Amino acid sequence: MKKLAVCMLALGLMLTGCGSNDAGESKAKDLSEVKIGAIQLAQHPALDKAYEGFQETLKEAGISKDQIDYQNASGEPSNCQTITEKFANDNVDLIYAIATDALQAAANKTTTIPIIGAAVTNFEEAGVVKSNEKPETNVTGASDMNPVKEQMELLKKLVPNVKKVAIFYCSDEANSVYQGNIAKDAATKNGLEPTIVTVPNDSSAIQQVAESMIGKYDAVYIPTDNLLASNMATVAQITNANHLPCIVGEESMCSNGGLATLSLDYYTVGVNAAKQALAILKGEAKPEETPISFIEAKDCKYFINKKVATQLGITIPTDLDATIIGE
Repeated sequence: MKKLAVCMLALGLMLTGCGSNDAGESKAKDLSEVKIGAIQLAQHPALDKAYEGFQETLKEAGISKDQIDYQNASGEPSNCQTITEKFANDNVDLIYAIATDALQAAANKTTTIPIIGAAVTNFEEAGVVKSNEKPETNVTGASDMNPVKEQMELLKKLVPNVKKVAIFYCSDEANSVYQGNIAKDAATKNGLEPTIVTVPNDSSAIQQVAESMIGKYDAVYIPTDNLLASNMATVAQITNANHLPCIVGEESMCSNGGLATLSLDYYTVGVNAAKQALAILKGEAKPEETPISFIEAKDCKYFINKKVATQLGITIPTDLDATIIGE
């Protein structure tokens, strides 16, 4: 289904290129009167922060909370279709879509309403833009591409004797597949032996897959995967009890039982998305000409869960400038 969705989006991009697309009109809107549809795939701390950063930045610019129709899809892709169809029918001035499934659903429903995506790793891979540098569609936004290479180096620093690494993610999430491939390459370049371990988009399957990793690997790497982020406590309960350290994609996953991360700030992702939205609403920019924004590794922060490190018998390096959590 994921491949079919991407193919349909790609066809839509081709057709858009052949005809007119009034999403690019740069007419200024009265910010006191605009209506925004906001859709969040699921509720977990990272995505919540992406919405908070967006909403609070818009508030500072004069757009009230009442002007935003906020909807949560509760982790169900089918709900994304229903919600975004309503936004299209309501002819909102802009759609804010948090996470890949939400963004793809919005892009499938309209080629005229400007769409700002956030917490999406690679917009081009998701099939909603022609390139991250120049979208050429009604979609732009703020990526949550995390510093995978540096996270793999963090694993080696904390667990020097690590050799076999499980790269664990949901096979139905395009962003996770993309990060997983990068992680596999980074692990190999660091002299590790990576193995891809996936779980379907079914939270009830997580425990069984997590248990299957015990005794086979020295460590686990989990990217910014929405399913596993929402169920990190379940994963951590199994891995930590069996002395299997987890390097995770972002801060909230670390707080919920991961050992450590080099994390971007999802609030900042939301702020960046809001700045793009405001520029478009003010008529200062067009989505098709607005590059996807990224946060560099140098702007990310290290986090280590002290409780987990103690449980695993891992010493925190004194030369690592990290925020200690879980004390």
